[in-house]
Amino acid sequence: MNDLLVANSVSKNFGDFKALNQVSIAVPKGSIFGLLGPNGAGKTTLIRIINQITMPDEGSVLLDGQPLKPEHVRDIGYLPEERGLYKSMKVGEQCLYLAQLKGLTKTEAKARLKYWFDKLEIGDWWNKKIQELSKGQAQKIQFIVTVLHQPKLLIFDEPFSGFDPINANLIKDEILQLRDEGATVIFSTHRMESVEELCDHIALIHKSNKVLDGKLNDIKRQYKTNTFEVGLESLDREKVISEIQDKFEVLPATFRNLNDDIKLNIKINGQTSPNDLLSFLTSKAQVHHFVEVIPSASDIFIQTVKNNQ
Repeated sequence: MNDLLVANSVSKNFGDFKALNQVSIAVPKGSIFGLLGPNGAGKTTLIRIINQITMPDEGSVLLDGQPLKPEHVRDIGYLPEERGLYKSMKVGEQCLYLAQLKGLTKTEAKARLKYWFDKLEIGDWWNKKIQELSKGQAQKIQFIVTVLHQPKLLIFDEPFSGFDPINANLIKDEILQLRDEGATVIFSTHRMESVEELCDHIALIHKSNKVLDGKLNDIKRQYKTNTFEVGLESLDREKVISEIQDKFEVLPATFRNLNDDIKLNIKINGQTSPNDLLSFLTSKAQVHHFVEVIPSASDIFIQTVKNNQ
């Protein structure tokens, strides 16, 4: 079995509102799987079903080939978007309590907590109360209690909320290391740059339906348009542009380029290779910039949602 988590045709209604409509996903073992969608799309409902906080009306969820059972809670670590720490409780006391709920002994929990507190350089927080910490500091504690019991599946819902860029990068590196050590991650966020950096696979839910699913690189290939950003320098600017327009489709260009002489987006057809385009351009002008336009996760997100309104 190559998939750690499989959701089969999951549907969920809340009264007359359909939160999920026959949604299926398969999360490969050892991957970071991006669960994406606009607000209200159904992502959180699916996450709550995986965590057995609520149950599906139709469909099933398998974890490592087995139907979800109450005991699977120890195989899952969940960092919710709405944080769940007790504000008046001391950090160390709270971490020990939550670790033991996940099946660790007090001795095991203390040893693992020491490792993480040393690693994140927060050893002096042990006797502080959560309410004494900043939002970003509390987020570090939430991250630790999520990963402490070394679950098979980690679910992070907006894990970088409240972090400055330095700490966001720190947690990103920890997530990648956990993946490299064998954990499987479901990652839900609106920060598309994080999707680019972290995710191997993505699924996009919109209006309760799955509208996109697959390896991120494969999806990028499907959405690319064979368009190239081109920056040129020539003494006869108008002539060069005219000759390019006679041979290729030229689109408005908005990219940044250190040389602002000629900036174009050029689209080629299936009979023309990138080398053919580059050869033509070098025969007409000095080429300073030549980059294929690869659609970003943000571009794909926006285009797919617009196409499924």
